[in-house]
Amino acid sequence: MNRQRAVVALAATAAALLLATPATALSPQEAARARLHYLQHCMGCHLADGRGAPEQGVPSMRGLAGRLLTLPGGREYLVQVPGVMNSGLSDADTARLMNWLLPQVSAETLPPGTLPYDAAEIARLRRHRPLDMIATRQALIELLETQSPAR
Repeated sequence: MNRQRAVVALAATAAALLLATPATALSPQEAARARLHYLQHCMGCHLADGRGAPEQGVPSMRGLAGRLLTLPGGREYLVQVPGVMNSGLSDADTARLMNWLLPQVSAETLPPGTLPYDAAEIARLRRHRPLDMIATRQALIELLETQSPAR
């Protein structure tokens, strides 16, 4: 009987650990590939740490990316910006990049239970891009400003 309880306890612990693993967890190889893609396709504007150059019109992603995920259209916006749309990365590589990037630049503001991007979602979002990305970004920022302060 004690052995059966031990097996049940072990199984329950393993299940809890699996459920506690973030949905965006990547293998070390996937994370390294995503980081390389960031360095190749994003760092030129957003810099190595995602802080961008706001004075030159390149927004900082630090903390902001996670907050955008709380807004209608924010998740879509993050992958519809010109740099992502025109990166030349496959849909799967773009999903991997976003799933690596969000915890890197916005761990403290990521909404609990954030679902990872997948290749099918990236493909769908790439087909439907807003005509005016600057206006879209401004509307999202204004909406954020009406909400409570960042965490």
